[in-house]
Amino acid sequence: MYFLLKITIFTTALFFISCAGEPKPATPLETFKAYTKAIKQKDTTTMKLLLSDASIKMHDKEARAQNVNLDDIVKRETLFSENQTSVEFRNEKIEGDRATLEVKNSYGAWEKVPFVREEGLWKIDKQGFADQMIQEIEQNDKRLDSIINQGRQP
Repeated sequence: MYFLLKITIFTTALFFISCAGEPKPATPLETFKAYTKAIKQKDTTTMKLLLSDASIKMHDKEARAQNVNLDDIVKRETLFSENQTSVEFRNEKIEGDRATLEVKNSYGAWEKVPFVREEGLWKIDKQGFADQMIQEIEQNDKRLDSIINQGRQP
């Protein structure tokens, strides 16, 4: 009887361990680390799972426009350059279902990478990153226009 109890406990424990699988990233930083690991391993399936729905739609649209498949775009459009050997990060900020993490790019400048929580999981929001870049370009254009217009006034 004691032997059967041990086997039952061992089997139950094994079942729960096998069902657990890969732990889901609980923070934006953990998502980011899992994403960098997936890039290094060329694991596009995991890369896609760590991207927001809006990011996947953006990449899918780009893939159709270029007549390539989605995986090609996901592999090519990472947050790093191919020759970047290390990634530095700092200042994780969480505000509700949105977050940012500062990441040093290959030029040594810090960029904010946006995250969004979808179905309880933190995902990289490349669409938000693209929107942020567009907004910065528009602000710079307005500043330039302002400077140019000031020079034209009598």
